[in-house]
Amino acid sequence: MPKLLRVAPLAAALLLLPLCGSAQSPIPPLAKTQRTDIAALTPWLFVGFKGNSEDGVYYALSPDGYHWILANGGKPVVPQTEPNELMRDPFIARGPDGVFHMVWTWSWRTPTVVGHATSKDLIHWTRHQQLPVMANEPTALNVWAPALSYEPDHKRWLIFWSSTIPGRFPGDDSGDGGLNHRIWSTTTTQFTSFTPAKIFFDPGYSVIDASLIQPGSDKKSVLIFKDERKTPLKKYLETADGPTPEGPWTHISPPISETWSEGAAIIPVHGGFLAYYDHYRTPQHYGALFSSDLTSPWTDATNQITFPAGLRHGSFVSLTEEEYDRIAALKPQTAPSPESPKP
Repeated sequence: MPKLLRVAPLAAALLLLPLCGSAQSPIPPLAKTQRTDIAALTPWLFVGFKGNSEDGVYYALSPDGYHWILANGGKPVVPQTEPNELMRDPFIARGPDGVFHMVWTWSWRTPTVVGHATSKDLIHWTRHQQLPVMANEPTALNVWAPALSYEPDHKRWLIFWSSTIPGRFPGDDSGDGGLNHRIWSTTTTQFTSFTPAKIFFDPGYSVIDASLIQPGSDKKSVLIFKDERKTPLKKYLETADGPTPEGPWTHISPPISETWSEGAAIIPVHGGFLAYYDHYRTPQHYGALFSSDLTSPWTDATNQITFPAGLRHGSFVSLTEEEYDRIAALKPQTAPSPESPKP
């Protein structure tokens, strides 16, 4: 994680600014929010989409993890580069070399691939690639909501996502439309070849939208995910923990959110952790839960956040002051040509 900065919340200022639209006021540079009388916090970038992701990935910035405003004048920052490409559920992570990787849901069904691009500055991204993560499972129906985690002990990336394979888990037909998801995973070092996809998390029922947080080497990894069962209605968030970023996952929690919640991600903030999620039924909005230590019960924190209207299922990455100010200075313009992927 980048060096932590001492910043003050921009709650009052953000509430005075429009949360969407090209008429949005400029975002104040981070340096102007700094104070010395509060605990050190880190600024954050959120990447998400709107609608059905027809126009690419949107950015939102926060100086403290609680209060957010759209960047780039409320316009998408990362557009599609390929025909018939969706950019749903974007997930962003910083590599050990400082390069950012983003993965996303490429399509509702076929091709059963993960979208992928890289960037050194969060502004210019490589041309979008299809990662054939389910090549060893040709009957898979879909590949949804991929997430990334770098494993320094193995010097490799872990990629995990939701997929249905018809008949693989007989008797579990309580997902929507017969979909029977489990969380699958693969590993890669260069994003050019991949280990065979395997089950990453199977609690015995349909689950999607998993993401994890690794609090530290002396603590367990925490997985947050959506119970996808509809009959009887679940559609809420749960957590599990494990001794490593690949599990094994145990201690599945009772539901921690309202129903119709998905796309959750946990970030550290002053005093504890926030779990953000997309409440995708009308009225669609982003909600938040708070836990002081990932073990204490999660409590509703939605009234403590400000979040741009219309943003959907996305992810978060911590920023340096320089990165924050560079994104804050973005103005809508014709998207730059994508960089060519490196061999």
